[in-house]
Amino acid sequence: MAERPAAVRALAALRAEGATLAVAESLTGGLLAAALVDVPGASAVFRGSVTAYATELKASVLGVDEGLLDVHGPVHPVVARQMAEGVRRLLGADWALATTGVAGPDPQDGQPVGTVYVALAGPAGTEALPLRLSGGRDTIRQGSVDAALELLLRRLAPAHG
Repeated sequence: MAERPAAVRALAALRAEGATLAVAESLTGGLLAAALVDVPGASAVFRGSVTAYATELKASVLGVDEGLLDVHGPVHPVVARQMAEGVRRLLGADWALATTGVAGPDPQDGQPVGTVYVALAGPAGTEALPLRLSGGRDTIRQGSVDAALELLLRRLAPAHG
């Protein structure tokens, strides 16, 4: 695959900082990790990923609160934040990204297609970004990857802009 410019920039910024990155994915199903490892030299900073597509894995593997999942389902900003925090802890990374949402073709748990949350956990805390993406399944998944990489780049930009 072709390298994504945002992935190249993010990995370079992490390398310059001497920092590492981990990823937790749901709707993107490994696309975010693939975008990172498509870049030669990614192994210098990329620790690994967990693709927790099944809701129960978000709790059992990543430590997302089961009560939160029971009440709100997997497509929620706090779920995204807890996924990022969980994979950061699990894989021992300085930074972590997470993706959760509805890529379609059908709504999920009352959430419309295109509802996505990407989250970033890092040394200064965790944030989740809500997205409302349009298009088909592939477009929504690819847009989620791009948004996650841009979220990381915005956090790293003050030091590496």
